[in-house]
Amino acid sequence: MTATAEATNANLEQLIEQKLTEMLPRKLEEIEASKTPSMSIIATKGTLDWAYPPFILASTAAALGWDVTIFFTFYGLLLLKKDYDSEAKVSGLGNPAMPMKMPFGPEWFQNIEWPMPNVVMAGIPGFENLATTLMKKTFKNKGVASITELRELCVEAEVKLAACQMTVDVFGFSHDDFIPDCKDYVGAASFLPVAQKSDVCLFI
Repeated sequence: MTATAEATNANLEQLIEQKLTEMLPRKLEEIEASKTPSMSIIATKGTLDWAYPPFILASTAAALGWDVTIFFTFYGLLLLKKDYDSEAKVSGLGNPAMPMKMPFGPEWFQNIEWPMPNVVMAGIPGFENLATTLMKKTFKNKGVASITELRELCVEAEVKLAACQMTVDVFGFSHDDFIPDCKDYVGAASFLPVAQKSDVCLFI
């Protein structure tokens, strides 16, 4: 190769490198801007107070145009049951952060926090049912949607609902126990690649 050809090749390489340096950051910004954000949520708890976070976060993200997947495992499977609202319970036992406020009566009465020691909550028969009734009443008074309504919002927004098949087997559930909108019964090996590629991954 002659000196002239070598010089031409060197100039060409330099020009290509310069163009790439100029264009690549802009192209990467365009790709990032056009990318659809994604979120994966692992739902592991089935009580009423823990049922709200995954569905609120999922429905909100879906409304923003995100691709969302919720993986229901262990007690989180209960959130997929057809009759969840009628079976949902909440317990203040072991949950000192949960204040007891009354959803009825005058405003000054409703603003009082009633601290309940664990020994009281454990010793009063029917306390769990009382706590559940009070929480549902509070949510209704504040205009908060029920779990069934939030779940339907997620379905309408095309949130992917995936149940852990291993947990289904361990707990002796049948697919008929769950809403028909849950079509994916998978294991951790199927869910992990989805979570790996998600921009946001939450464990609830």
